[in-house]
Amino acid sequence: MLTNRREFLHRVTGTAAAGFLGSVPAANTSCAAQHGPAPPRPAAGSRIKAVAFDAFPIFDPRPIAALAEELCPGKGALLSEAWRTRQFEYTWLRVASHEYADFWQVTADALVFAERALALDLGEEKRARLLGAYLDLRAWPDVLPALGALRGAGIRLSFLSNFTPKMLGAAIESSGLGGLFEHVLSTDRARTYKPDPRAYRMALDAFGLTREEIAFVAFAGWDAAGARWFGYPTFWVNRLGLPPEELGVSADATGVSLSDLVEFVKERA
Repeated sequence: MLTNRREFLHRVTGTAAAGFLGSVPAANTSCAAQHGPAPPRPAAGSRIKAVAFDAFPIFDPRPIAALAEELCPGKGALLSEAWRTRQFEYTWLRVASHEYADFWQVTADALVFAERALALDLGEEKRARLLGAYLDLRAWPDVLPALGALRGAGIRLSFLSNFTPKMLGAAIESSGLGGLFEHVLSTDRARTYKPDPRAYRMALDAFGLTREEIAFVAFAGWDAAGARWFGYPTFWVNRLGLPPEELGVSADATGVSLSDLVEFVKERA
């Protein structure tokens, strides 16, 4: 079962960064048919005035996987992969079932599942350290210059993440990014998760702009697809060099760093 899950995760999203990338469950692959054709591209005269970021284009998750390997030598990659896969499966299942629990609880529950699935015995201390790593995330090296360039061009910035407010606040503080974001939007406020349209709508309400005026920045291919379905101009920071999802929709542009995002936004601002 775990071997099949690993093969599935590798095929859909890749296993770089020890599995710390969102995966797409089988049920999600039918969404293109459910949603119909891709939404129309923004009108030629529309201009981007704001950017909403998922958490992981900003925060580097690789230290969590490194800690898993440190605590479970030889099994850290398997633990990270099973944990991350179940983490996002739980968010989607809870949205579909209308049984909301916040992302911190989902993350804790997914870790327990992964531990048991691999017949590990982490104990309270190791489990707490792994969860605590989410509160000490640091920014990727290209983040601060890119955010400065966007703000210098008059672009308004926000997060739009599944992370809880506590998780976002801790990562912002650890990364020294305080004061750079006009809004720090957690889907916890809407009691749902991306790719639910209610989650993406939060940026519209916060900025008071149209969809065409807000660019969404995704780390995972499924999130890029969800944002495009919603109608945002979407940029996929594909740091891991993965293929796009086969969901009948694609990001408006793709790059490997936030410097590529800056060029994308400036061309449309």
